[in-house]
Amino acid sequence: MPPPRALPGFYFDAEKNRYFPIKNPIPGSSSKKPKITTPKSPQTDQFQEKSRSSCRKLRNRISKLLQIRELDGRHVSASHYCKCNFTEEFRRIRTSQPTIWKYQGTDRMCISALEHLNVDVQTLEGRFRTDVLLSGSISGSLSFSEVGRIGQNFNDGVKWMPYCMKSNIKGKEDGHSKVPGPLFRHNGASLHMSSRISCIRLGPNLAPHVASDSPIVGNALFTTLGSETSGGSVYTISLVEPIDLGAGILNTWSRLEEITSFMCTLWTAEYDYNRHRAIIGTNQGGASVDLESGTRSWFLRCKSDVFAQQIVDSGNVVLCGLRNGEVVSVDFRKKRLLSSRFPEHRISYVSSDKRVGSSNQGGFKLAGNIYPSHTIKMPSSISCLASLKYDDQYFLASSVDGSIKLYDRRMLQRGAVQSYEGHVNSHTQIQLGVDPDERYVMSGGEDCKLRIWSIKSGELLLEDKFSNSVLTTVCYQSFKKFKAEEENQYTYNSSLGAWLGSYEGLFYMDWQ
Repeated sequence: MPPPRALPGFYFDAEKNRYFPIKNPIPGSSSKKPKITTPKSPQTDQFQEKSRSSCRKLRNRISKLLQIRELDGRHVSASHYCKCNFTEEFRRIRTSQPTIWKYQGTDRMCISALEHLNVDVQTLEGRFRTDVLLSGSISGSLSFSEVGRIGQNFNDGVKWMPYCMKSNIKGKEDGHSKVPGPLFRHNGASLHMSSRISCIRLGPNLAPHVASDSPIVGNALFTTLGSETSGGSVYTISLVEPIDLGAGILNTWSRLEEITSFMCTLWTAEYDYNRHRAIIGTNQGGASVDLESGTRSWFLRCKSDVFAQQIVDSGNVVLCGLRNGEVVSVDFRKKRLLSSRFPEHRISYVSSDKRVGSSNQGGFKLAGNIYPSHTIKMPSSISCLASLKYDDQYFLASSVDGSIKLYDRRMLQRGAVQSYEGHVNSHTQIQLGVDPDERYVMSGGEDCKLRIWSIKSGELLLEDKFSNSVLTTVCYQSFKKFKAEEENQYTYNSSLGAWLGSYEGLFYMDWQ
Protein backbone atom coordinates (compact mmCIF):
# COMPACT_ATOMS: atom_id res chain seq x y z
CA MET A 1 0.00 0.00 0.00
CA PRO A 2 1.54 3.39 -0.99
CA PRO A 3 2.32 5.77 1.87
CA PRO A 4 -0.43 8.35 2.56
CA ARG A 5 -0.09 11.81 1.01
CA ALA A 6 0.99 14.55 3.46
CA LEU A 7 -1.71 17.16 4.11
CA PRO A 8 -0.80 20.54 5.62
CA GLY A 9 -2.17 20.87 9.14
CA PHE A 10 -2.95 17.13 9.48
CA TYR A 11 -1.09 13.98 10.46
CA PHE A 12 -1.87 10.37 9.44
CA ASP A 13 -2.53 7.70 12.06
CA ALA A 14 -1.58 4.35 10.46
CA GLU A 15 -3.34 2.30 13.14
CA LYS A 16 -6.68 4.07 12.63
CA ASN A 17 -6.04 4.61 8.93
CA ARG A 18 -7.23 8.23 8.94
CA TYR A 19 -6.05 11.86 9.16
CA PHE A 20 -6.23 13.95 12.34
CA PRO A 21 -5.79 17.75 12.63
CA ILE A 22 -2.69 19.09 14.34
CA LYS A 23 -4.00 21.16 17.23
CA ASN A 24 -1.75 24.05 18.22
CA PRO A 25 -1.82 25.55 21.71
CA ILE A 26 -4.43 28.24 22.32
CA PRO A 27 -2.81 31.72 22.09
CA GLY A 28 -1.90 32.89 25.55
CA SER A 29 -2.27 29.43 27.09
CA SER A 30 0.49 27.59 28.88
CA SER A 31 2.70 25.31 26.81
CA LYS A 32 3.32 23.03 29.78
CA LYS A 33 1.95 19.51 29.72
CA PRO A 34 -0.52 18.58 32.47
CA LYS A 35 1.16 17.12 35.50
CA ILE A 36 -0.01 14.58 38.01
CA THR A 37 -0.52 16.47 41.23
CA THR A 38 1.31 15.03 44.21
CA PRO A 39 1.48 16.28 47.77
CA LYS A 40 4.12 18.99 48.10
CA SER A 41 6.80 18.71 50.69
CA PRO A 42 8.26 21.70 52.54
CA GLN A 43 11.44 21.25 50.49
CA THR A 44 9.43 21.58 47.28
CA ASP A 45 7.79 24.79 48.49
CA GLN A 46 11.20 26.22 49.41
CA PHE A 47 12.54 25.31 45.97
CA GLN A 48 9.64 27.02 44.22
CA GLU A 49 10.00 30.14 46.37
CA LYS A 50 13.70 30.32 45.55
CA SER A 51 12.88 29.96 41.87
CA ARG A 52 10.39 32.82 42.01
CA SER A 53 12.94 34.92 43.91
CA SER A 54 15.56 34.31 41.22
CA CYS A 55 12.99 35.39 38.63
CA ARG A 56 12.48 38.69 40.45
CA LYS A 57 16.22 39.28 40.74
CA LEU A 58 16.55 38.77 37.00
CA ARG A 59 14.79 42.07 36.36
CA ASN A 60 17.52 43.96 38.18
CA ARG A 61 20.46 42.38 36.41
CA ILE A 62 20.60 43.59 32.84
CA SER A 63 24.10 42.22 32.25
CA LYS A 64 22.97 38.78 33.36
CA LEU A 65 19.91 39.11 31.16
CA LEU A 66 22.07 39.84 28.13
CA GLN A 67 24.27 36.83 28.88
CA ILE A 68 21.26 34.53 29.14
CA ARG A 69 19.85 35.92 25.90
CA GLU A 70 23.11 35.12 24.10
CA LEU A 71 23.03 31.57 25.44
CA ASP A 72 19.34 30.73 25.14
CA GLY A 73 18.14 32.98 22.31
CA ARG A 74 14.90 34.95 22.17
CA HIS A 75 13.30 33.47 25.28
CA VAL A 76 15.03 34.04 28.60
CA SER A 77 14.69 31.16 31.04
CA ALA A 78 15.96 31.91 34.52
CA SER A 79 14.40 28.82 36.01
CA HIS A 80 11.81 26.16 35.36
CA TYR A 81 9.17 28.52 36.77
CA CYS A 82 10.09 31.74 34.97
CA LYS A 83 10.20 32.23 31.21
CA CYS A 84 9.90 35.58 29.48
CA ASN A 85 10.55 37.35 26.22
CA PHE A 86 13.91 39.10 26.27
CA THR A 87 12.71 42.28 24.54
CA GLU A 88 9.69 42.66 26.81
CA GLU A 89 11.74 41.96 29.92
CA PHE A 90 14.38 44.49 28.93
CA ARG A 91 11.71 47.14 28.32
CA ARG A 92 10.18 46.52 31.73
CA ILE A 93 13.55 46.84 33.41
CA ARG A 94 14.28 50.07 31.54
CA THR A 95 10.86 51.54 32.33
CA SER A 96 11.21 50.75 36.02
CA GLN A 97 14.57 52.56 36.24
CA PRO A 98 14.14 56.16 35.00
CA THR A 99 16.40 59.10 35.65
CA ILE A 100 14.52 61.98 37.28
CA TRP A 101 15.47 65.65 37.10
CA LYS A 102 13.96 68.65 38.86
CA TYR A 103 14.25 72.20 37.55
CA GLN A 104 15.39 74.47 40.36
CA GLY A 105 13.33 77.60 40.88
CA THR A 106 10.12 76.29 39.27
CA ASP A 107 8.44 75.64 42.61
CA ARG A 108 6.11 78.65 42.19
CA MET A 109 4.83 77.76 38.74
CA CYS A 110 1.79 75.82 40.14
CA ILE A 111 1.32 73.98 36.84
CA SER A 112 -2.23 72.97 35.88
CA ALA A 113 -1.71 72.18 32.14
CA LEU A 114 1.39 71.34 30.14
CA GLU A 115 2.33 70.52 26.53
CA HIS A 116 5.65 69.97 24.78
CA LEU A 117 6.02 71.22 21.19
CA ASN A 118 8.65 71.76 18.54
CA VAL A 119 8.51 75.16 16.78
CA ASP A 120 10.56 77.70 14.84
CA VAL A 121 11.84 80.54 17.03
CA GLN A 122 13.08 83.86 15.68
CA THR A 123 16.15 85.39 17.35
CA LEU A 124 18.62 88.15 16.48
CA GLU A 125 20.98 85.45 15.19
CA GLY A 126 18.34 83.95 12.90
CA ARG A 127 15.64 81.31 12.88
CA PHE A 128 16.01 78.06 14.81
CA ARG A 129 13.93 74.96 15.38
CA THR A 130 13.72 74.26 19.10
CA ASP A 131 11.69 72.58 21.83
CA VAL A 132 9.26 74.70 23.82
CA LEU A 133 7.05 74.04 26.84
CA LEU A 134 3.64 75.71 26.83
CA SER A 135 2.36 75.68 30.40
CA GLY A 136 -0.67 76.99 32.26
CA SER A 137 -1.02 77.62 35.97
CA ILE A 138 -3.80 77.65 38.55
CA SER A 139 -3.39 81.44 38.78
CA GLY A 140 -4.21 81.86 35.06
CA SER A 141 -0.67 82.37 33.76
CA LEU A 142 0.08 81.06 30.25
CA SER A 143 3.80 80.78 29.52
CA PHE A 144 6.36 79.76 26.92
CA SER A 145 9.64 78.25 28.13
CA GLU A 146 12.42 77.36 25.70
CA VAL A 147 14.37 74.14 26.31
CA GLY A 148 18.07 74.22 25.48
CA ARG A 149 20.35 76.71 23.82
CA ILE A 150 18.46 79.56 22.16
CA GLY A 151 17.37 81.20 25.40
CA GLN A 152 20.97 81.77 26.35
CA ASN A 153 20.85 84.77 24.03
CA PHE A 154 18.00 86.38 25.98
CA ASN A 155 19.14 89.44 27.88
CA ASP A 156 16.14 89.71 30.16
CA GLY A 157 14.67 86.59 31.70
CA VAL A 158 15.15 83.64 34.01
CA LYS A 159 17.11 80.45 33.60
CA TRP A 160 16.20 77.21 35.37
CA MET A 161 18.81 74.50 35.68
CA PRO A 162 18.04 70.80 36.12
CA TYR A 163 19.54 68.73 38.87
CA CYS A 164 19.44 64.96 39.08
CA MET A 165 17.19 63.66 41.86
CA LYS A 166 17.50 60.00 40.98
CA SER A 167 19.68 57.97 38.64
CA ASN A 168 19.85 54.22 38.24
CA ILE A 169 23.15 54.33 36.36
CA LYS A 170 25.99 53.30 38.67
CA GLY A 171 28.48 56.06 39.35
CA LYS A 172 26.23 58.73 37.82
CA GLU A 173 24.32 59.91 40.89
CA ASP A 174 26.07 63.27 40.95
CA GLY A 175 27.05 63.78 37.34
CA HIS A 176 24.93 62.37 34.54
CA SER A 177 26.37 61.87 31.06
CA LYS A 178 23.24 63.17 29.35
CA VAL A 179 21.96 66.31 30.99
CA PRO A 180 18.69 67.77 29.69
CA GLY A 181 18.95 71.38 28.60
CA PRO A 182 18.11 74.28 30.90
CA LEU A 183 14.82 76.16 30.64
CA PHE A 184 14.79 79.83 29.59
CA ARG A 185 11.87 82.20 29.94
CA HIS A 186 11.85 85.85 28.94
CA ASN A 187 10.28 88.18 31.49
CA GLY A 188 7.47 88.97 29.07
CA ALA A 189 6.85 85.35 28.05
CA SER A 190 3.90 84.96 30.44
CA LEU A 191 0.36 86.16 29.85
CA HIS A 192 -2.15 86.39 32.68
CA MET A 193 -5.66 85.23 31.87
CA SER A 194 -8.89 85.78 33.83
CA SER A 195 -8.85 82.38 35.57
CA ARG A 196 -7.07 79.06 35.84
CA ILE A 197 -5.80 77.40 32.64
CA SER A 198 -7.88 74.23 32.68
CA CYS A 199 -6.63 72.55 29.50
CA ILE A 200 -4.05 72.86 26.70
CA ARG A 201 -4.31 70.83 23.49
CA LEU A 202 -2.10 70.85 20.41
CA GLY A 203 -3.54 71.42 16.95
CA PRO A 204 -3.52 68.75 14.23
CA ASN A 205 -0.02 69.46 12.98
CA LEU A 206 1.39 69.52 16.48
CA ALA A 207 -0.48 66.44 17.67
CA PRO A 208 1.65 63.68 19.24
CA HIS A 209 0.43 61.12 16.66
CA VAL A 210 2.25 62.92 13.82
CA ALA A 211 5.26 60.70 13.12
CA SER A 212 8.01 63.07 11.99
CA ASP A 213 11.29 64.34 13.36
CA SER A 214 10.39 67.82 12.08
CA PRO A 215 6.58 68.17 12.18
CA ILE A 216 4.82 71.06 10.49
CA VAL A 217 3.79 73.62 13.07
CA GLY A 218 0.11 74.53 13.42
CA ASN A 219 -1.63 76.03 16.43
CA ALA A 220 -2.57 75.33 20.02
CA LEU A 221 -5.90 75.38 21.84
CA PHE A 222 -6.41 76.23 25.49
CA THR A 223 -9.31 76.96 27.82
CA THR A 224 -9.80 78.91 31.03
CA LEU A 225 -11.82 77.38 33.83
CA GLY A 226 -14.00 80.38 34.69
CA SER A 227 -14.65 82.08 38.00
CA GLU A 228 -17.53 83.01 40.27
CA THR A 229 -18.16 86.21 38.31
CA SER A 230 -17.52 84.98 34.74
CA GLY A 231 -17.47 81.77 32.75
CA GLY A 232 -14.62 80.10 30.95
CA SER A 233 -13.32 80.90 27.46
CA VAL A 234 -11.81 79.08 24.48
CA TYR A 235 -8.61 80.45 22.92
CA THR A 236 -6.23 79.54 20.11
CA ILE A 237 -2.72 80.76 19.34
CA SER A 238 -1.15 80.43 15.89
CA LEU A 239 2.32 78.88 15.69
CA VAL A 240 2.58 78.59 11.91
CA GLU A 241 5.08 81.44 11.62
CA PRO A 242 8.23 81.58 13.78
CA ILE A 243 7.54 82.90 17.26
CA ASP A 244 9.66 85.37 19.19
CA LEU A 245 10.34 84.39 22.79
CA GLY A 246 12.67 87.29 23.49
CA ALA A 247 12.14 91.05 23.32
CA GLY A 248 9.51 90.59 20.59
CA ILE A 249 7.29 88.34 22.70
CA LEU A 250 4.39 90.78 22.26
CA ASN A 251 4.31 89.84 18.58
CA THR A 252 3.78 86.25 19.64
CA TRP A 253 0.97 87.11 22.06
CA SER A 254 -0.72 89.19 19.36
CA ARG A 255 -1.61 85.90 17.65
CA LEU A 256 -3.74 84.88 20.60
CA GLU A 257 -7.43 84.83 19.73
CA GLU A 258 -10.46 84.36 21.98
CA ILE A 259 -12.83 82.14 20.01
CA THR A 260 -15.83 82.21 22.36
CA SER A 261 -16.81 82.37 26.02
CA PHE A 262 -19.34 80.41 28.06
CA MET A 263 -21.38 81.33 31.10
CA CYS A 264 -20.30 78.11 32.75
CA THR A 265 -17.22 76.23 33.94
CA LEU A 266 -14.90 74.73 31.28
CA TRP A 267 -13.27 71.64 32.73
CA THR A 268 -11.66 70.07 29.69
CA ALA A 269 -11.32 70.24 25.90
CA GLU A 270 -10.29 68.11 22.93
CA TYR A 271 -9.21 69.12 19.43
CA ASP A 272 -11.37 67.66 16.63
CA TYR A 273 -8.74 67.44 13.88
CA ASN A 274 -11.20 66.32 11.20
CA ARG A 275 -13.48 69.36 11.45
CA HIS A 276 -11.23 72.00 13.05
CA ARG A 277 -13.43 72.21 16.13
CA ALA A 278 -12.95 72.27 19.87
CA ILE A 279 -14.95 69.78 21.94
CA ILE A 280 -15.62 71.28 25.36
CA GLY A 281 -16.58 69.63 28.64
CA THR A 282 -18.51 71.92 31.02
CA ASN A 283 -20.64 71.80 34.17
CA GLN A 284 -23.72 71.81 31.91
CA GLY A 285 -22.72 69.15 29.39
CA GLY A 286 -20.65 68.89 26.21
CA ALA A 287 -20.39 71.49 23.44
CA SER A 288 -18.73 71.87 20.04
CA VAL A 289 -17.03 75.11 18.95
CA ASP A 290 -16.11 75.91 15.34
CA LEU A 291 -12.63 77.44 15.59
CA GLU A 292 -13.07 79.47 12.39
CA SER A 293 -16.43 81.11 13.00
CA GLY A 294 -16.78 80.70 16.78
CA THR A 295 -20.17 79.02 16.28
CA ARG A 296 -20.99 76.68 19.14
CA SER A 297 -23.55 73.93 19.54
CA TRP A 298 -24.39 71.57 22.39
CA PHE A 299 -24.31 67.83 21.78
CA LEU A 300 -24.82 66.68 25.38
CA ARG A 301 -26.97 68.11 28.15
CA CYS A 302 -26.80 66.70 31.65
CA LYS A 303 -26.80 67.80 35.28
CA SER A 304 -23.42 66.20 35.96
CA ASP A 305 -20.15 67.98 35.09
CA VAL A 306 -18.10 66.65 32.17
CA PHE A 307 -14.63 66.26 33.70
CA ALA A 308 -12.90 64.31 30.92
CA GLN A 309 -13.29 63.68 27.18
CA GLN A 310 -11.74 61.59 24.40
CA ILE A 311 -12.62 61.59 20.69
CA VAL A 312 -12.83 58.04 19.24
CA ASP A 313 -14.30 56.09 16.32
CA SER A 314 -12.48 58.10 13.62
CA GLY A 315 -13.68 61.37 15.11
CA ASN A 316 -17.39 60.57 15.12
CA VAL A 317 -17.88 59.75 18.81
CA VAL A 318 -16.69 61.45 21.97
CA LEU A 319 -16.37 59.71 25.33
CA CYS A 320 -17.53 61.94 28.17
CA GLY A 321 -16.49 61.20 31.75
CA LEU A 322 -18.94 62.67 34.26
CA ARG A 323 -18.85 63.77 37.87
CA ASN A 324 -21.27 60.98 38.83
CA GLY A 325 -18.81 58.33 37.57
CA GLU A 326 -20.43 57.54 34.24
CA VAL A 327 -18.60 57.35 30.91
CA VAL A 328 -21.05 57.88 28.04
CA SER A 329 -20.49 57.63 24.28
CA VAL A 330 -21.99 60.53 22.33
CA ASP A 331 -22.23 61.02 18.57
CA PHE A 332 -21.37 64.72 18.27
CA ARG A 333 -21.78 65.06 14.51
CA LYS A 334 -24.42 67.54 13.42
CA LYS A 335 -27.68 65.84 12.47
CA ARG A 336 -30.91 67.19 11.05
CA LEU A 337 -33.48 66.82 13.77
CA LEU A 338 -37.21 67.39 13.48
CA SER A 339 -37.07 69.51 16.60
CA SER A 340 -34.43 71.50 18.38
CA ARG A 341 -34.66 69.24 21.43
CA PHE A 342 -32.21 66.41 22.04
CA PRO A 343 -33.48 62.87 22.48
CA GLU A 344 -33.61 62.11 26.21
CA HIS A 345 -32.19 58.94 27.71
CA ARG A 346 -32.28 57.18 31.02
CA ILE A 347 -29.03 55.29 31.08
CA SER A 348 -28.92 51.75 32.45
CA TYR A 349 -25.20 51.39 32.88
CA VAL A 350 -22.78 48.54 33.46
CA SER A 351 -21.10 49.15 36.79
CA SER A 352 -17.45 48.32 37.37
CA ASP A 353 -18.37 47.94 41.04
CA LYS A 354 -21.41 45.77 41.71
CA ARG A 355 -22.04 47.44 45.04
CA VAL A 356 -22.38 50.81 43.32
CA GLY A 357 -24.69 49.44 40.64
CA SER A 358 -27.01 47.78 43.13
CA SER A 359 -27.49 50.99 45.08
CA ASN A 360 -28.56 53.09 42.09
CA GLN A 361 -32.25 53.13 41.20
CA GLY A 362 -33.48 53.95 37.70
CA GLY A 363 -30.19 55.07 36.12
CA PHE A 364 -29.46 58.64 35.07
CA LYS A 365 -31.15 61.13 32.73
CA LEU A 366 -29.29 63.02 30.02
CA ALA A 367 -30.02 64.37 26.54
CA GLY A 368 -28.04 63.90 23.33
CA ASN A 369 -27.25 61.37 20.62
CA ILE A 370 -26.22 58.79 23.20
CA TYR A 371 -25.30 55.14 22.72
CA PRO A 372 -26.95 53.73 25.86
CA SER A 373 -25.33 50.29 25.48
CA HIS A 374 -21.86 51.92 25.35
CA THR A 375 -22.07 53.34 28.85
CA ILE A 376 -20.20 52.29 31.97
CA LYS A 377 -20.10 53.55 35.53
CA MET A 378 -17.07 53.73 37.76
CA PRO A 379 -17.27 53.97 41.56
CA SER A 380 -16.78 57.77 41.69
CA SER A 381 -16.13 60.89 39.58
CA ILE A 382 -14.11 60.41 36.42
CA SER A 383 -10.65 61.93 36.71
CA CYS A 384 -9.20 61.22 33.24
CA LEU A 385 -9.88 59.37 29.98
CA ALA A 386 -7.19 58.29 27.50
CA SER A 387 -7.90 56.36 24.30
CA LEU A 388 -5.24 54.23 22.61
CA LYS A 389 -4.52 55.69 19.19
CA TYR A 390 -3.30 52.40 17.70
CA ASP A 391 -6.77 50.99 18.41
CA ASP A 392 -9.23 53.51 19.82
CA GLN A 393 -11.69 50.75 20.68
CA TYR A 394 -9.62 50.57 23.88
CA PHE A 395 -9.55 53.39 26.40
CA LEU A 396 -8.19 53.97 29.90
CA ALA A 397 -10.38 55.53 32.56
CA SER A 398 -9.50 56.69 36.07
CA SER A 399 -11.79 57.83 38.85
CA VAL A 400 -11.09 59.81 41.99
CA ASP A 401 -11.48 56.76 44.25
CA GLY A 402 -8.14 55.46 42.87
CA SER A 403 -9.51 53.10 40.20
CA ILE A 404 -7.67 52.88 36.86
CA LYS A 405 -9.10 50.46 34.30
CA LEU A 406 -8.78 49.53 30.63
CA TYR A 407 -12.01 49.03 28.65
CA ASP A 408 -12.87 47.66 25.22
CA ARG A 409 -15.77 49.62 23.69
CA ARG A 410 -16.91 46.47 21.88
CA MET A 411 -17.28 44.53 25.14
CA LEU A 412 -18.36 47.07 27.75
CA GLN A 413 -21.03 44.68 29.03
CA ARG A 414 -18.26 42.39 30.29
CA GLY A 415 -16.62 45.11 32.37
CA ALA A 416 -12.96 46.14 32.43
CA VAL A 417 -10.35 44.30 30.39
CA GLN A 418 -7.54 45.18 32.81
CA SER A 419 -7.15 46.90 36.19
CA TYR A 420 -4.16 48.78 37.59
CA GLU A 421 -3.71 48.53 41.34
CA GLY A 422 -1.95 50.86 43.77
CA HIS A 423 -3.19 54.26 42.60
CA VAL A 424 -4.09 56.68 45.41
CA ASN A 425 -6.73 59.36 44.88
CA SER A 426 -9.76 60.76 46.70
CA HIS A 427 -10.73 64.06 45.01
CA THR A 428 -8.01 65.29 42.61
CA GLN A 429 -8.15 65.46 38.81
CA ILE A 430 -4.92 63.70 37.79
CA GLN A 431 -3.86 63.21 34.19
CA LEU A 432 -2.89 59.78 32.87
CA GLY A 433 0.24 59.61 30.71
CA VAL A 434 0.50 56.98 27.97
CA ASP A 435 3.85 56.58 26.21
CA PRO A 436 3.94 56.99 22.39
CA ASP A 437 4.33 53.22 21.92
CA GLU A 438 1.30 52.68 24.18
CA ARG A 439 2.96 50.04 26.34
CA TYR A 440 2.82 51.82 29.68
CA VAL A 441 0.57 54.19 31.60
CA MET A 442 1.78 56.52 34.36
CA SER A 443 0.00 58.62 36.95
CA GLY A 444 0.77 60.66 40.01
CA GLY A 445 -1.15 60.03 43.23
CA GLU A 446 -2.33 61.93 46.27
CA ASP A 447 0.43 60.19 48.26
CA CYS A 448 2.81 62.22 46.00
CA LYS A 449 4.13 59.05 44.39
CA LEU A 450 4.50 58.37 40.68
CA ARG A 451 3.44 54.96 39.41
CA ILE A 452 3.94 53.24 36.06
CA TRP A 453 2.04 50.14 34.96
CA SER A 454 2.23 47.83 31.96
CA ILE A 455 -0.96 48.46 29.97
CA LYS A 456 -1.11 44.86 28.76
CA SER A 457 -0.40 42.95 31.98
CA GLY A 458 -1.39 45.49 34.64
CA GLU A 459 1.96 44.94 36.40
CA LEU A 460 3.18 47.82 38.56
CA LEU A 461 6.67 48.63 37.25
CA LEU A 462 7.53 51.75 39.23
CA GLU A 463 6.38 53.32 42.49
CA ASP A 464 8.53 56.22 43.56
CA LYS A 465 8.20 59.46 45.53
CA PHE A 466 10.35 62.41 44.48
CA SER A 467 7.83 65.25 44.80
CA ASN A 468 6.21 66.80 47.86
CA SER A 469 3.00 67.60 45.94
CA VAL A 470 0.70 65.67 43.63
CA LEU A 471 2.01 65.20 40.07
CA THR A 472 -1.18 66.18 38.25
CA THR A 473 0.05 66.78 34.68
CA VAL A 474 2.24 64.77 32.30
CA CYS A 475 3.27 65.07 28.65
CA TYR A 476 5.74 63.04 26.64
CA GLN A 477 8.38 64.37 24.27
CA SER A 478 9.96 62.28 21.57
CA PHE A 479 11.42 64.85 19.15
CA LYS A 480 15.03 64.23 18.20
CA LYS A 481 16.06 67.75 17.32
CA PHE A 482 18.75 69.01 19.68
CA LYS A 483 22.45 68.68 18.97
CA ALA A 484 25.22 68.70 21.52
CA GLU A 485 26.69 72.03 22.55
CA GLU A 486 30.19 72.83 21.34
CA GLU A 487 31.58 72.58 24.85
CA ASN A 488 29.51 69.42 25.33
CA GLN A 489 28.12 70.92 28.51
CA TYR A 490 24.59 69.92 27.63
CA THR A 491 23.55 67.13 25.33
CA TYR A 492 19.94 66.67 24.41
CA ASN A 493 18.61 63.22 25.15
CA SER A 494 16.99 61.92 21.97
CA SER A 495 15.46 58.97 23.80
CA LEU A 496 11.92 59.05 25.12
CA GLY A 497 11.28 61.54 27.91
CA ALA A 498 8.34 62.89 29.88
CA TRP A 499 7.60 66.21 31.58
CA LEU A 500 5.78 66.12 34.91
CA GLY A 501 4.11 69.12 36.49
CA SER A 502 2.85 69.76 39.99
CA TYR A 503 2.20 72.70 42.31
CA GLU A 504 5.75 72.17 43.54
CA GLY A 505 7.38 72.65 40.15
CA LEU A 506 8.56 70.97 36.98
CA PHE A 507 10.24 67.57 36.62
CA TYR A 508 11.74 65.71 33.69
CA MET A 509 12.03 61.94 33.43
CA ASP A 510 14.01 59.99 30.86
CA TRP A 511 15.06 56.41 30.21
CA GLN A 512 18.65 55.94 29.02
